[in-house]
Amino acid sequence: MPSARPATVAAPDPGLLSPHLDGLGVTLHDGEGTLRLWSGHATSVELVIFDDTDLDWITDSAPLAPVGDGVWSVTTPLLRPGARYAVRVEGDHTTGSTFNPRTLLIEPYARGLVSAGYEDWRSVVVNGAFDWGGVSKPAVALDRTVIYEGHVKGMTKRHPLIPPALHGTYAGLAHPAMVDHLLTLGVTSVQLLPVHAFASEPRLLQLGLTNYWGYNTLNFFTPHAGYASAANRREGPEAVLREFKGMVKLLHEAGLEVILDVVYNHTAEEGLGGPRTSFRGIDNRNYYRQQEDGAYIDVTGCGNSLNTSTDAAARVVLDSLRYWANEVQIDGFRFDLAATLGRDAQHTFDPEHPLLTAVIDDPALAGVKMIAEPWDVGMGGWQTGNFGDGWHEWNDRYRDRVRNFWLSDVDYARRASTSPVGIGGFANRLAGSANTFSAERGPLASINFVTAHDGFTLRDLVSYDVKHNMGNGEHNRDGADTNRSFNHGAEGPTDDPAILATRRKAMRNLMGTLLLSAGIPMITAGDEFARTQRGNNNTYCHDSALTWLTWDHAPWQEDLRAHVAQLIRARQANPALRPSRFAHEELRVPNSSVMDWYDRNGNTMSGENWTSPEHRTLQYVATSTPEHEKLNRILLMVHGNEHPTSVVLPVIEGVRHYVSLWSSAEEAPLQERATLSPGDVVELVGTSMHLFRAE
Repeated sequence: MPSARPATVAAPDPGLLSPHLDGLGVTLHDGEGTLRLWSGHATSVELVIFDDTDLDWITDSAPLAPVGDGVWSVTTPLLRPGARYAVRVEGDHTTGSTFNPRTLLIEPYARGLVSAGYEDWRSVVVNGAFDWGGVSKPAVALDRTVIYEGHVKGMTKRHPLIPPALHGTYAGLAHPAMVDHLLTLGVTSVQLLPVHAFASEPRLLQLGLTNYWGYNTLNFFTPHAGYASAANRREGPEAVLREFKGMVKLLHEAGLEVILDVVYNHTAEEGLGGPRTSFRGIDNRNYYRQQEDGAYIDVTGCGNSLNTSTDAAARVVLDSLRYWANEVQIDGFRFDLAATLGRDAQHTFDPEHPLLTAVIDDPALAGVKMIAEPWDVGMGGWQTGNFGDGWHEWNDRYRDRVRNFWLSDVDYARRASTSPVGIGGFANRLAGSANTFSAERGPLASINFVTAHDGFTLRDLVSYDVKHNMGNGEHNRDGADTNRSFNHGAEGPTDDPAILATRRKAMRNLMGTLLLSAGIPMITAGDEFARTQRGNNNTYCHDSALTWLTWDHAPWQEDLRAHVAQLIRARQANPALRPSRFAHEELRVPNSSVMDWYDRNGNTMSGENWTSPEHRTLQYVATSTPEHEKLNRILLMVHGNEHPTSVVLPVIEGVRHYVSLWSSAEEAPLQERATLSPGDVVELVGTSMHLFRAE
């Protein structure tokens, strides 16, 4: 009897990692270049070469040949460094296809772009050579990471110590004056609003406005030329890329990471009828989400949504990340509307989506920080806490609870003579949002923030009850209506000293909460010295003094900056404030913080104290369980109503005294700090915090 043959096991479908998708874009070799482009529905593809100076003058062309699996290829000496080129694509005119062989299209993997006119672009072959001089990535540990979110132009446009020629540029961001500010403040990682090449929407241009934030991407591989210095813009894309890499190198030399806010969820081609600049003309049906009749499925609110359920669309995202992380040495990425990238062929979010999994598992992206904005505007689009291991997420629940506690709850109490809720929900956010993130992911899955580029600044949050967006050309309809803000008695600017003092303390409380909470904190650029946007909570369309940081500060603004720096130093010096794991009630968990909670009398918190609106004062004791650092214990007092109170320091075994580290009641941080004993009484002013080290 013949022996049984083993069953044949089919090899897993490589999907977006398929070798046939390798090497897309232009590859230079042996004095010529090879262009590989994917289009599953094309019937012909042509490479078009232009004169170096006259971008309307076609000097040559060459057809691409199909090489299988939707890939088209050509090898030619026409593709030399500096060559200006485009592609033209023809295909069957079926439902959902928008081919036009006359349209000159951006090649999706182009490393450089130049403008030939409105909605008219040429790709540029870039060599990309750069001497990194042995400078490596800082590789800041997650628990020590403090993110500073800012805009390349906005941070540097008005800095008096940066040469005017470098204002608003990549080089300006790496100038010693800017580096010194970042290092003195103590942040570790600069997160830049979009720097991929982008364009302004026609609607904004008609209103005399511009897309300042940059969430309108033209191409996923090209740095935005508008942020390069004038000399490098004139020299061309090679010089623009060199300036960008130079910025990264100098920031790395200073020990600062660079994180990019990346917009892969949609492109500048907008809805049907919008510009046809790249994907729409290459293979509209495969690159964008559509109904059977060709109508776009827009889960981004921007006109189109990249269809990452197709291998080619998912692969271009992965390849872009690989390029920036390795060729440009970027340290991390914040994914705009990341839920869109995780939607499957039925347009449903899947935390195990092949692209989301590949981003975390790819060896080429090992050690790179991956941060999701965990929502979009489609059905089932709110996914905070639902991304997989290895992902960090913007925690909007944290933002809302912290704002409520220090602002809208206080406003409510003034009107109703009682707070709407107790302190329990706030304490959960302070301790790492364990009700949002799994034990396996831990508190560092949470990117904690109180403000971001989108919304009120810190100062406006405590100065305005409602948005003031009339300058945006939409009759104040745009921007969030629910801000959980509180003006403290006057809308906007005021000379009332009591209101101003209360606002300053509120800002210190918000910053103190952010920087003393478990999780990874993110500060919005300028909040450290209380910048204002005059109540506009959606300044995406203003490239002006409204959005540029000012560097001439009043003494109280410098005091706030000193508070932020002191808080960051306290965070870095006390491991108990930055656990990487959640503690367990019965087991010792390394690198967690064991938490004990006390009321204002120094007694263990009761259930009533957690939930009653009358009890908004607590003492939070965190004891570290370190692997590589010394044992550390802190005590944080939080008082959440406007009436002063007395707090008794708890008697804890092994604690002999408490060293004061920081207080939000101080207008400027004190240089000399008090040392107190268990049982001593601390007087807290209304709505305030006080941090101690327990020894």
